[in-house]
Amino acid sequence: MAQIGIDEWVARSGDRRDDGSGWRKLLARADARVGWWQRLALVALVGLIAGQLLTNVNTQTVAFNSLLYAMLALGLNIAVGWAGLLDLSYIAFFGLGAYGYAVLSSTATGSGGTGGIHLPAIESIPLVLVVAGVAGVIIGLIALRLTDDYLAIVTLFVGQAFMEVVNNIDPGTLGGVNGLFGLDPLHSFGGRIESPIGFYYLALIMVVVLAGILHQLDTSRTGRAWRALRDDPLVASVMTIPVNKLKVMAFSFGAIVGALAGTVFAAQQDTVFPTNFTANILILIYACLVLGGVGSIAGAILGGLVVTIGEQMLSSPNDAGYLFYGLILIALVVRIRPWRRLAAVVGGVIALGFAAHAIVAAVSSSAVAGAPGSSGWIGSAVRDYVIVPANPATYGNVLYVVLICALILLMRLHGTRRLIAVVPTVYIAACCWESRLIVNPAITTQIMIGAILIVTMAARPQGLLGTRRVETLQP
Repeated sequence: MAQIGIDEWVARSGDRRDDGSGWRKLLARADARVGWWQRLALVALVGLIAGQLLTNVNTQTVAFNSLLYAMLALGLNIAVGWAGLLDLSYIAFFGLGAYGYAVLSSTATGSGGTGGIHLPAIESIPLVLVVAGVAGVIIGLIALRLTDDYLAIVTLFVGQAFMEVVNNIDPGTLGGVNGLFGLDPLHSFGGRIESPIGFYYLALIMVVVLAGILHQLDTSRTGRAWRALRDDPLVASVMTIPVNKLKVMAFSFGAIVGALAGTVFAAQQDTVFPTNFTANILILIYACLVLGGVGSIAGAILGGLVVTIGEQMLSSPNDAGYLFYGLILIALVVRIRPWRRLAAVVGGVIALGFAAHAIVAAVSSSAVAGAPGSSGWIGSAVRDYVIVPANPATYGNVLYVVLICALILLMRLHGTRRLIAVVPTVYIAACCWESRLIVNPAITTQIMIGAILIVTMAARPQGLLGTRRVETLQP
């Protein structure tokens, strides 16, 4: 029986969740039995244990960067995921936090490396956050009457304007293209954080506390109003929801989180350069959010971890091979059923590679004279498998075009034809990877992240931890 004052359709929204089937449904049900705060505590515990196991300085730095991007994705999620505002000025707030900390807590306020206010972090960071919040309010007020593409264009201009300012301003003030260096470490109450593991623990605490605060905000009236604004601004306005106020709040709150990440980033790096806040960084932050799940706090954190660790792995020829072939294997295992078909496809890929290499080697020895780009045991395993000529640059470029055409064709095929087409497509991808992609880490990183996003969106449009709902109209 319907109760007065309760919207039954909203109250039963959980019944309309689509948790998938099989093992995914079992995981979803198991996850539903554990409370949100218990999951957050478990994540914090795992982070603390991981900190004890991280003994290498480079690994500690990668772990810090992954938490930094998780924090940035959490801030971007406020405007994009909850309020539905396409904010492309977010990178400016990240830079504002970094430069604000550099000016207020630095031995180098210009190219000469002299001067500085030297405020402790307990004073400089709140000041930076207040300035960032005010800047977010200003941008929000400017963008009040804009939506969709128009909002994206205006906010993109703000981000580019920030880059122009920090690049061209007087070097004695913000360093210009030379940036700022010699920044103070985080210091307050007589304590200092200077080691990579110290910044890792600080970032872990910030992410956990920030996730808890944002969860409270998400489940509040403001959070529900933001989601209403995202779903239909006109209906939200008709229902007396203060749409304009919510837009300004979303920009301001997101700016504060982005600036907070910027202050920690500047302190950890000990330097700030304009190149730290380019459009490429903004794309990575968006990739973190989209991959993890737009609108999901846990998804934003997971996206930050996955994208950062993946980017780091791609910079190493050995680790990049693990990532590339591992993702192919995972994709085959997840998408191909039953198991006999999977075995047939894997066997076909292996047989095709060795047969093609043997035939090409018999025709021309120079066509297989090149060495694969992968190192370690992976490079040894594929040496007689992939076709890599002595001068693979042009060959790799042509193969890359062929690979794109093969993927497009693969997406248009169905049933047995698609299954058969998977075999040569995987082999072409392996040859292209070993001859061209792996030897250009900077380009390959963008390509691989884009490919991961495309595959993820095709298989799970809501992201790794986003919520998928199937709504039906009742007669």
